[in-house]
Amino acid sequence: MKEPAVRWINEADPSPKSHEISTESANEECTIYFVSDEDGDGDIAVENWVKRNYKALFEDELFGWYTDPDLWPSKLTYKMFNEWFEIESHSVLIDTVDGPIFDDEI
Repeated sequence: MKEPAVRWINEADPSPKSHEISTESANEECTIYFVSDEDGDGDIAVENWVKRNYKALFEDELFGWYTDPDLWPSKLTYKMFNEWFEIESHSVLIDTVDGPIFDDEI
């Protein structure tokens, strides 16, 4: 998460301003999105996947901070997405846990 996104988080906060978050604290836990082998096959493929899916990704990240869409920016563009978020692509995931994977938010 880049500085413009953190600025939005702090400015959009509807609660009394007790403290502002920093870029460092906003990036303590990052979201991981799994993509197909084809969509993750190199920087160009990843960029194309992000271009096709940036709005859903953007909304998901905003929802993680504020569930009320009225607090979100009115127009979510690909350019803005790139200004707000850093994309990292990793081709290897190693599961070191011997057990099922589950969503703890369901």
